[in-house]
Amino acid sequence: MQVLGIDFGGSGIKGALVDTETGVMLTDRLRIPTPQPADPQHVIPVIQQIVQAFNYSGPIGIGMPARVLDGVVTSAANIDDAWLEYPGQEMMTQAIGHPVVLLNDADVTGIAEMHFGVGQGERGIVMIFTLGTGIGSAMFVRGHLVPNLELGHLHLPGRKHDAEQYASDRIRQEKDLSWRKWGQQLNAYFQYIEFLFSPQLIILGGGVSKKAEKFLPHLQLRARVVPAKLRSEAGIVGAALAAIGKES
Repeated sequence: MQVLGIDFGGSGIKGALVDTETGVMLTDRLRIPTPQPADPQHVIPVIQQIVQAFNYSGPIGIGMPARVLDGVVTSAANIDDAWLEYPGQEMMTQAIGHPVVLLNDADVTGIAEMHFGVGQGERGIVMIFTLGTGIGSAMFVRGHLVPNLELGHLHLPGRKHDAEQYASDRIRQEKDLSWRKWGQQLNAYFQYIEFLFSPQLIILGGGVSKKAEKFLPHLQLRARVVPAKLRSEAGIVGAALAAIGKES
C-alpha cells in the first residue's frame, strides 16, 4: 500500500510515498523549507503543496515536533505558540480533503524503527531517542507505543536545566565537548532513564547516530544501546505507517 508520510521539522517539511509493507520510500523525498512564522496559517498550505505535488489521494500521516493528544497540539516548545491547543489533525483534514493522522515526531520515528529498524521483534521495553537540537523520545512496551513522553525535558537530580540543555547534540557542538565528555553526560542521562523505566533496548537516532562508535563506548548501561537503522527516513516512514493505524 502506498501512503504519504510527512515530517514537519523546524527547518524543513518533507514528504514521500512509502510502501507500508516494506518500509521503502517509493519516491524521492520532497523538501520545502519550513515557513516563518511556522504557525498553522503558513504551515498547512505547505503540507497541501506536498500532497498536490504527489497527486496523492488517501490517508496521510504527519509527524510534528510537539505533543499531540487526540489530534490536538498541546505543546509548542520548538514551534510557533499559535499551535498551542490547536486542533491540528481536524484542521489539516479539512484543508487537505483527505484523512490526516497527526502524531509527535519522535513517536513516528519510533514506529518506523519498531516495524522496519532495529526494534523489529523486540517485545520488552524499547526506548528510542533522537539526539539533535533537542532530545526526542518514544517508548514501546511489548510493542505498544506510549505516546508523548517528551523525556528531553526531564530534570536530572541536582541539575538546574533539563536534559536537552545537558545531553543534546546541540550542547556537544556549542560547548565543543569531546566525544568522551559528551558520552559521560549522555551516560548520566541514560542511567537516570534506566532508573525510571528499565528498558531492555535503547535506540539512538538523529544525525549524530552515524558516529555512534565515538560515544557508545562511554555509556555504561544494563540496556543494549544501538544506533537507529532508518535515520533520516524514519519520520516519513513512521508517519505513513501511523496513517493506516500501524502504530504498534
